[in-house]
Amino acid sequence: MLQEGAHGRWTVSSSEDSTEENSDSEKPSTSSLLSAPRSEASGPQYPCSEARKVAHKRKASPLRFSDTHLPAQTPPAEKQRPGQEGLGWCLSSSDEEPEDREKHTRKETLKEEKCDAPREQPQSHCKDEHSKNEKAEDYNEVLGEPQDTWDLLSGGNPFGFFLTKVRGIEQSYNSGALHIKDILSPLFGTLVSSAQFNYCIDVAWLVRQYPQEYRKKPLLIVHGEKRESKAELLAQARPFENISFCQAKLDIAFGTHHTKMMLLLYEEGLRVVIHTSNLIAEDWHQKTQGIWLSPLYPRLPQGSSDSAGESETNFKSDLISYLMAYSSPVLKEWIDLIREHDLSETRVYLLGSTPGRYQGIDKEKWGHLKLRKLLKDHASSIPAQESWPVVGQFSSIGSLGADGSKWLCSEFQESLVAAGSGVAALLKCDVPIHLVYPTVSNVRQSLEGYPAGGSLPYSIQTAQKQLWLHSYFHKWSAEVSGRSHAMPHIKTYMRPSHDFQKIAWFLVTSANLSKAAWGALEKNGTQLMIRSYELGVLFLPSAFGLDKGYFHVKGNMLSEGKDSATSFPVPFDLPPERYGSKDQPWIWNIPYTSAPDTHGNMWVPS
Repeated sequence: MLQEGAHGRWTVSSSEDSTEENSDSEKPSTSSLLSAPRSEASGPQYPCSEARKVAHKRKASPLRFSDTHLPAQTPPAEKQRPGQEGLGWCLSSSDEEPEDREKHTRKETLKEEKCDAPREQPQSHCKDEHSKNEKAEDYNEVLGEPQDTWDLLSGGNPFGFFLTKVRGIEQSYNSGALHIKDILSPLFGTLVSSAQFNYCIDVAWLVRQYPQEYRKKPLLIVHGEKRESKAELLAQARPFENISFCQAKLDIAFGTHHTKMMLLLYEEGLRVVIHTSNLIAEDWHQKTQGIWLSPLYPRLPQGSSDSAGESETNFKSDLISYLMAYSSPVLKEWIDLIREHDLSETRVYLLGSTPGRYQGIDKEKWGHLKLRKLLKDHASSIPAQESWPVVGQFSSIGSLGADGSKWLCSEFQESLVAAGSGVAALLKCDVPIHLVYPTVSNVRQSLEGYPAGGSLPYSIQTAQKQLWLHSYFHKWSAEVSGRSHAMPHIKTYMRPSHDFQKIAWFLVTSANLSKAAWGALEKNGTQLMIRSYELGVLFLPSAFGLDKGYFHVKGNMLSEGKDSATSFPVPFDLPPERYGSKDQPWIWNIPYTSAPDTHGNMWVPS
């Protein structure tokens, strides 16, 4: 049936039913993974989601806005889902649950089309003579002055919180930001071996990010691939004898290994890096991503006790507990190495999710109930903060139920508003929730153009079931960090004051807005069920010697100043701006043909 709305006219395909609504992101599509070698236009050379496959296809074969003879944009009309009239949405023939997908579609944006660069990106960045590998490298090298890594490591950033470099923005906004090559640089330590925990991995690209002298050092890759996609991953690594693998157990359906962490063992000690980027070129190119970089942890004296080297935030034992949750003999070596190092200088709290059904005291070890416990135990109980709003910012959205009472405004919000045990919980309706997720215009006007939406896999199937959620949505804007046009793959949550000049806490994590990532209560609240692996770090003022119960919000994220120890560098603009009447959330599997993106192209996912 023909429909008409904010996005033009369309027909609805018959393949509209999604398979699973609880996963939070990026489920890989493994069909044809092991088929004959793919052409440039056919897709990335590693497992990836349908959303990212489409983005790759549109970059390799862009549909110009000026084209008059377009391919059919929609499949034949067959069946209409009730209640869709006037939503301004349609279903493509390849619709799948966004949360089920986002994972692997990263490499699709590795290729920029024909130098059709956005205004912010000089066309000289596209070089036709580059080989495929050279092109990938070139897109991830941000031009400008060499990174003053030593300044970063010697106290210039007291929180250890960084953004990734972005190509195509003012160079001043990349000062103090990091590329993966910076993190793996010899300036950070003399590498002995490393472990990379991640979701989507381009092995050959990853190896090239290590300095030449480290490329044969032992590298463990921890992943969640199964069956064909696992075989594909292992095949990628065959040329590299130094690479070994650990497959994370995913025993609950539709879970993912979404954690993004590096363990770096040096001759000088150990470093932990917890971040939000997949290990593919696209994620380190023109997206807003977050990184927490630990101090360099020295080795403990031989014969130290098991409790030695612990921080006030319990980071060491929490990290060991997280690694032990994999139940993998392969990780025992890294667990032992962590035990042998002094992590006492850590000032952040570790917040992880691991798949399982948890009861009793185990219920508070993971997910949003772990966040609730940390806030109750360590956040200040200041009455004035009781009504402060909460902000969540993410790149994917799961199915959250028919209304807010099912999860968002009940158990999840209760965890977000927790504070010291002396504070009585307000009625939930008294605490505003601001959710930051890009609009269609945000994506259209981004550095990548519409293909940026390949890593924002909110599907029409999920969106149309939870229209109530969209009243909480706010636009992406990041003038404070120069990244308004670098679409966010970072995930952050915080508790700002009413005037948005202070925050009671800040969390950077891999966890999107989903029950799969954060967990959902079952059995009348006695059990927490989590599907996926996630990892993040929580910043609380008390751990940084601040007794007022809040951080100030830094006015310019990357500026140096006397207040650097008390002002937190929130990476996007506060207060967030609510969606206008014409704004729509980005939905990956419907066409956008009414206006061109920054490359002059349209988005037709079918």
